[in-house]
Amino acid sequence: MNKPNLLFIFADQMRASSLGCMGQEAVLTPHLDSLAEQGLLFTNAIANSPVCTPSRASMITGRHALSARCFLNDIRLPADNPSIAREFNRAGYHSAYIGKWHLDGISRHMFTPPERRHGFDHYWAAYNCHHNYLSPKYYLNDDPNLVREAGYEPEIQTNLAIKYLHEHGAQPFNLWLSFGTPHDPYDQVPQEYLDLYPPEKLSLRPNVLSPDRQAIAGYYAHISAIDACVARLLESLEQLGLSDNTLVVFTSDHGDMLWSHMLRNKQQPYEESIHIPLIMRIPWLPNATGTNESLISVVDLAPTLLGLCGLTVPTEMQGCDLSGCLEGRDHFEQPSVFINNYGAFDQARGLQPWRGVRTRHYTYARWLQGSSVLFDNLNDPYQQRNLALEPGQSGLLLKMEQELEAWLEKTGDAFLPVEEHIKAAGQSEEWFLREEHFHGGFNF
Repeated sequence: MNKPNLLFIFADQMRASSLGCMGQEAVLTPHLDSLAEQGLLFTNAIANSPVCTPSRASMITGRHALSARCFLNDIRLPADNPSIAREFNRAGYHSAYIGKWHLDGISRHMFTPPERRHGFDHYWAAYNCHHNYLSPKYYLNDDPNLVREAGYEPEIQTNLAIKYLHEHGAQPFNLWLSFGTPHDPYDQVPQEYLDLYPPEKLSLRPNVLSPDRQAIAGYYAHISAIDACVARLLESLEQLGLSDNTLVVFTSDHGDMLWSHMLRNKQQPYEESIHIPLIMRIPWLPNATGTNESLISVVDLAPTLLGLCGLTVPTEMQGCDLSGCLEGRDHFEQPSVFINNYGAFDQARGLQPWRGVRTRHYTYARWLQGSSVLFDNLNDPYQQRNLALEPGQSGLLLKMEQELEAWLEKTGDAFLPVEEHIKAAGQSEEWFLREEHFHGGFNF
């Protein structure tokens, strides 16, 4: 087999339950469902740090956000971190990146020069961070002049990815396509997709109270639009004769609460925030099909994808290389994954920092001030019963707390107030107070 290619597609703020084949919400994703039938559908994929910059940092570095020193939105990812792209480059690949980046600090709107792209050296059509999906814009390669196009941003980004495949598909490639949707604003989506979801006909999750039905319909519409984009990409791979040698991955950086538990957005330990879609189609592994219930988290993606492509996993990466399990060489399974949120900002201003663990059975999280949640995800999938508040659960609580303490020790996380972590990382409070999008400053 020639060097296998990687096409890594990820959405922003898409939760696992909104993937049609997960069977929890009536969202139309026929092409993603088909991709899942051809490959592996992971039903316990977890965002360790469910917010954009920290999760993206873990995706690329294979390190937990605090270890990568990129644990809050709009911190620039330090250059001395390992990078999945640099490992592919060392093996003779072209590494390309298209879409939302959100790893270059502030301002969100600046040109990202080559030295801050962490190895995505061969093709770049990206923008640090914006959420105006009907006014697409990006910087192309090393030109600091902004490119603007007309249309719907995911479709424009898909056009760029297809163009890249046509022009560079003969060279082993590591292509990342980062959609900004279905992150709000939820109404910036073509009408043909909005028409699929009449708000008054939506079936809501049992833990949703006082929802904005129009917004939820728009969220679903964005996802169906992504599904159509994925179909075009898969068709291009087939037309170019690349399907049989390309590992295709679809996932997201984190989820969206969408009024579950009367909350919006992310940064929460609930399933709607941490549970993400994950599909892998590995054509050279004929038995890598069906549903995989093993725990896998964002920090495990880089080492696992490197392993699947036969490349060296840097020792600095903290995530697990699960390629051996997928290839049938071993039967290792993680008992838990580490989940966390280090500070309150943007839509979650006022939220206390928390740390936790997610097992296949339970979610446990403890806030800095001491309160905690414990959910039985198998018997209470909508997390409406907090076992931490019930008598007779002391043994289970102790077991989950011990699991959390082990993760804190393993990752060197002292679980401090966020300002202490900022100082330890060499940042200052003033660094955050400069940026207008915090609307009055970072919440210390």
